[in-house]
Amino acid sequence: MTHDTGRTAPTARPGPDPGPGSGPGTAPGPSPGRSLPTATATASPFPSSSRRRPRRGPVRGRDGGRAPWIYLAPALVVLGGLLVYPVYQLGLISLLEYTQAQVSGGEPTSFQGLGNYAALLRDPQFRQVLLATVVFAAACVVTTLAVGCALAVLLTRIRALPRLVLMLAALGAWATPAVTGSTVWVFLFDPDSGPVNRLLGLGDFSWTYGRYSAFALVLFEVVWCSFPFVMVTVYAGIRAVPAEVLEAAALDGASQWRTWRSVTAPILRPVLLVVTIQSVIWDFKVFTQIYVMTNGGGIAGQNLVLNVYAYQTAFASSQYSLGAAIGVVMLLILLAITLVHLRIVRRQGEEL
Repeated sequence: MTHDTGRTAPTARPGPDPGPGSGPGTAPGPSPGRSLPTATATASPFPSSSRRRPRRGPVRGRDGGRAPWIYLAPALVVLGGLLVYPVYQLGLISLLEYTQAQVSGGEPTSFQGLGNYAALLRDPQFRQVLLATVVFAAACVVTTLAVGCALAVLLTRIRALPRLVLMLAALGAWATPAVTGSTVWVFLFDPDSGPVNRLLGLGDFSWTYGRYSAFALVLFEVVWCSFPFVMVTVYAGIRAVPAEVLEAAALDGASQWRTWRSVTAPILRPVLLVVTIQSVIWDFKVFTQIYVMTNGGGIAGQNLVLNVYAYQTAFASSQYSLGAAIGVVMLLILLAITLVHLRIVRRQGEEL
C-alpha cells in the first residue's frame, strides 16, 4: 500500500511544491508544513527589528560647545570695550568724590559710597528735572508712535509714486543730523524772521521763552526726526500681514479703525514692542535738541532734562561724580522700563 504524498494534515500549512521529480522511487522531499534547515537564509522583505541600525545623535566635535563662543568673541570684545567698560567707569566715578580738585591733583579722591545718590534725592531740582524728563519722553513716544503708525497705514493706501515721495521725504528727515534739524526748526519758529509765525499770524511770539511752548517746539522736532523709523518698521510689518485676514475683516463689515485695532495691531504687537522700546530709549536721553533749541536748557533751567542736567552738573559745575550718578540713574530707569515692558508682553503670551 502506497502513501499519498498529496494529502496533508488538516492542521498543517501547505508546504512547497515537491516538483516533478517527486513521487515513488525518489528521495522524499520535506514533509508538508516543515522546512529543512539550510545554510543560507532567504532574505525577508521586512527586516527584523534586531537588524535595524541604531539612531545616532548629531556628531559633535571636540570643540562643539565652544564653537559658538569663538564666533561671538570678536563682537563680545567690541561690546566689552564700548559698553561694559564705560558703564563700569561711570558706576565707579559715581561712588567717589570726583571734582575739579581731584582731577587737577589738588586733593585725593575719596570713596563716598551712595552719598552722591543721597545728595541727588535731596536735591529738589533733580526731582523736578526727573519728572519733566519722564513726562516729556512719554509725550514724545506717544506722538511718535501715533504719527508713524498713521503714516504707515497711509503708505498701504496710496499709489506707488506718492508712496515713493513720502518714503524719500521721511528718510531725508531721518538722515538729517540732530544739530542741523534743530537749527532749522529754530529758524522756522523764529519770532523775527521765521515763516511759521507769519503764516499763523502770531507776530513776534517767542516759542522758546515759555516753558511749555519750548517743550512743544522741541517735541515737534523730536517727532519729525523719529517717526520715519516707526513708519518704515510698521509698514514692513503691515505688508507681512496675510491679505486673507484683512479681507475677512472687511467682509465682516469692520471699519478701518476697527480693523487696525482688532486685527492688524495684535499681529504687529512684536513689531510695536521693538519700536516702542527704541522710542523710549531715544526720547528719554534727548540731549541735542534741548541743548540747541533752548540754548542749554531754557531760561533759568526751565527746560532741563536729565541728559542736559547731567552735562551741566558734570562739566559746567565740575561735579563729575554727581554727573556720573545722574547717568547711572538714567541707565537704571531705562533698564527698569524695558524689563517691565518685556515681562508684560511675555505674560500676554507674545513671542519676542
